[in-house]
Amino acid sequence: MEDSEQDTLHIAYTNDIHSHFSAMERIAEMVEQLRAQYGSSLLLLDIGDHMDRAAVETEGTLGQANVDMLNLTGYDAITIGNNEGLTFTLEMLQQAYSGLICPVVCGNFREYATGEPPSWMNERLIIERGGMRIGLIGATAAYPLLYNLLGIEAMDPIAAIAAEVRQMRSEVDLIIVMSHLGLQVDEEMAARIPGIDLILGGHTHHLLEVPLVIGDTTISAAGKYGQYLGLITITRSKATGKPVVTAGRCIPVDEGAGSEAIRQALEIHRAAADERMNTEIAYTDRKLELDEKYESESPFANFLAQAVRRHTDTEISLVNSGQLLGELPQGEITWGMLHQLCPSPINPCRLLLTGEDILYTLEQSLLPEWTGRAITGFGFRGKVLGGICVDGMEIIYDPSREPYQRIIQASIQGVPLRQEQTYAVGTLSMFTFGNGYERIKTGKDIVYMLPDFLRDLLRHELQVPGALEQCRLNRWIPLGK
Repeated sequence: MEDSEQDTLHIAYTNDIHSHFSAMERIAEMVEQLRAQYGSSLLLLDIGDHMDRAAVETEGTLGQANVDMLNLTGYDAITIGNNEGLTFTLEMLQQAYSGLICPVVCGNFREYATGEPPSWMNERLIIERGGMRIGLIGATAAYPLLYNLLGIEAMDPIAAIAAEVRQMRSEVDLIIVMSHLGLQVDEEMAARIPGIDLILGGHTHHLLEVPLVIGDTTISAAGKYGQYLGLITITRSKATGKPVVTAGRCIPVDEGAGSEAIRQALEIHRAAADERMNTEIAYTDRKLELDEKYESESPFANFLAQAVRRHTDTEISLVNSGQLLGELPQGEITWGMLHQLCPSPINPCRLLLTGEDILYTLEQSLLPEWTGRAITGFGFRGKVLGGICVDGMEIIYDPSREPYQRIIQASIQGVPLRQEQTYAVGTLSMFTFGNGYERIKTGKDIVYMLPDFLRDLLRHELQVPGALEQCRLNRWIPLGK
């Protein structure tokens, strides 16, 4: 083992792993090797979005599998990302983190009920490592409207971090911000807030193989999905006595043997997850097909649209078929099947949308450059965007006409759509952030419906009498049919 010099600190970190458990096995092995090399001068941090409920292990154990990975790898501190904060309730997080050995650090997260951080969260943390007194500050991306529905106040992260820096600066040698805020915000922080030595970033999945320096602040980030392990070296300057970043890189996480302890723990969690996910929730007497190219309407896509309209209690629903990854089989339906077919942790919402914007969205849905568009972010875990599936509407169209002129008539409950009129629409949270069909973002009076996911709505729709028959009725009628 390398001599642990009292004026040198090595910081290994991960961000946006999103429950890529195979990468965690290898990362744990790499961390073991770094500890053998650097000894007690190594600090290990995670910058959020470690959990992702699209993974069966995470969904089936409600995050317990992730907590075990953090414990077995030996993290010194973590912060939370939006995948932890928005896809789990406070009660779920309390249960998951009750077994976490290391501290959770986040300074812009409060419970409405108490006005304080949850019992499992620290506003700030001071650690001594490598002969240095280190102040850790964490922050997560604020989505106030969404967090409010979960009983959480997500405060302005820059204001919260600035206050923490002012309070801690005189108490520590080094201030590190664990920022699940995105690169643009990290750059703004570095320019606006004096006193930050190092920002370790995440959220926007950016990879900085060479650290970015703005003023006296160094910014680094290690991409996504555990593809890289970040490593920063900080040495105390003999001239000034102040800590200085002397090296920074992102180490590719290549295939390797991996940690045996992690592998064994994962096998146990997968078995537990499978047992929970194999619970039968419904039985169907017919198969619900799905268009494999996501271009045309199909019974399963219509079924999803029905579920959203029923849940949001609206006139119509607009949902993209790309949320579904396969057809719903005939016979026994388990929770695991719905999770596999609809893995995205996306919530329904209702809003007011003009007829003009509805019509424009429907016209886009007839274009292959939209239905086949690959998209990422805001919870989407599908392959391509897919076409718009609707409920409460009938659309007559001519596929031979010019783009954006193909719809002959769109009717709502038998009444022709009026472009200047406003309608109550059930749709998806990701659209309101501009991801996918962008005109839906213009909707007003948005009401998000957390913590329900689309697969929760599918489960409820399976219990509705006649729903399986209704979804076979066509909503999109080609001219002449």
